[in-house]
Amino acid sequence: MKNIKEKALWSGRFSSSPAEVMQQFSQSLDMDWHFYSQDILGSKAHAKMLHHINLIDANELEQLLQGLAEIEMEILEGKLVPKVSLEDVHMNIEARLIEKLGPLGAKIHTGRSRNDQVATDYRLFMKAAIESIMNKLIKFMEVLTNKASDNINVIIPGFTHLQHAQPISLGHYWMAYFWKFERDLKRFQNAYETTNVNPLGAGALAGSTLPLDRDFTRVELGFDSTTENSLDTVSDRDYLLEFLFAASTFMLNTSRLSEDLIIWCTSEFDFIQPPDSFCTGSSMMPNKKNPDALELTRGKTSGVLSSLLDLMVNIKGLPLTYNRDLQEDKRPVFHAIETVNIVLEVLTPLIAGVKPKEEKIAPHLKKGFLLATDVAEYLVLKGIPFRETHEIVGNLVQYCIGENKGFEDLSMAEWKNSNSIFEEDILDILSVEAAVDRRNTYGGTSRKEVERQIEKGRLLIEKTLV
Repeated sequence: MKNIKEKALWSGRFSSSPAEVMQQFSQSLDMDWHFYSQDILGSKAHAKMLHHINLIDANELEQLLQGLAEIEMEILEGKLVPKVSLEDVHMNIEARLIEKLGPLGAKIHTGRSRNDQVATDYRLFMKAAIESIMNKLIKFMEVLTNKASDNINVIIPGFTHLQHAQPISLGHYWMAYFWKFERDLKRFQNAYETTNVNPLGAGALAGSTLPLDRDFTRVELGFDSTTENSLDTVSDRDYLLEFLFAASTFMLNTSRLSEDLIIWCTSEFDFIQPPDSFCTGSSMMPNKKNPDALELTRGKTSGVLSSLLDLMVNIKGLPLTYNRDLQEDKRPVFHAIETVNIVLEVLTPLIAGVKPKEEKIAPHLKKGFLLATDVAEYLVLKGIPFRETHEIVGNLVQYCIGENKGFEDLSMAEWKNSNSIFEEDILDILSVEAAVDRRNTYGGTSRKEVERQIEKGRLLIEKTLV
């Protein structure tokens, strides 16, 4: 048994062990030790399959399963410390099994390669990781619907080019991000489906001469289907790219949301009050309340985007099938998983605690001529072509700027002087609340439409949870 510890399990054709620096260079334990639970689960399923096809007997199966269970307990209790000389999680667990069971332990690798083994471990790991992220994302989306419902009657300026544009319901704003994150949820769901395929049995690259039952391990491991081509199986990292793309678009959306709220926290806007528990102060200036959680979310986005690029560049020129370059596929993915999780754990209570400052928002509703489009469309309803009404109202805005007035300050004579078609009923549209509710096209900002969106969003959440 001593040689098992000192020599690699693949060392038969070599006359010497790897140089110490090579062992350090080629080891992957700092990353793939995360897979120990999945590796043991896959080994148990593989052992059961070997018994199913009569390559090991019932007694051997029982010993292998017991040995694997004991190894998992040793890891959990910190008694089994992996050895760098054994390179990776697979070799460490197999070597310990052989140490415990002798030649019987060596049977566990019958018909199996580390190539399909790591693919199995990784897919099992990613299924759990994606499922956890989706559950957290659903809770975050639920918070957004609650905020939309609470803020449906709060009117704020909507912006294009960061300039005042038209009035909207704040509930409409929150639902805008709900739908962005709903698409992110779909992308994570697609990544989960792409991941949920059994690679075990593909071997090193060409399958096996042994009568392996791949559907047996598929059922044992809870995969929905089995990979179709062994060459593709051991070289495939598309499912990781799909996850990283979903993670990247999610982070892009959180970054945009964070940027909005950071702007709204400034003294110049002062639209919202973020919860103190997600802000920090200055070491020098006692007056400061900095939206650090939002800034960090915005900053961490670049790391996840880089993770996607990292893996894309890694595989862009790899020939079939397995190449050791693929050992480096874990760092970017683990970084993205960690970042997405912590961002969701922070943003969910942060958004729940954001409060609008209606008294601070109110003066902004009189800036930027938010109702200019309403006035133009008032004229459209009077029979004037829109391009003509656009010019009429543009000239009226220019007049108001020169006179330092808003639409609400104009006399009827001034309205008439702008265009004789204006009547007393123009005054009826000079309300931001009414302007919001007039925008009742499907998907518009009217409070009735926002209520419909909220109801639909909640039904989608309920359906997803089921």
